[in-house]
Amino acid sequence: MAKPNYSFAKRQRDLAKEQKKEEKLQRKKAAADEEAGALTPDAEGEVTDETETPKDPAE
Repeated sequence: MAKPNYSFAKRQRDLAKEQKKEEKLQRKKAAADEEAGALTPDAEGEVTDETETPKDPAE
């Protein structure tokens, strides 16, 4: 019977952990880029937040 290769299994776990960490970092970066994209400069160079709902003057 063959012996289990514990160092190979550990290396595989470590690689999977690193991959998950990289994916999480990429998701965070993408979310930050999307957030920054929502803030667009207008004609005067001021930054406006397009995600806010405008106030209704009828209220």
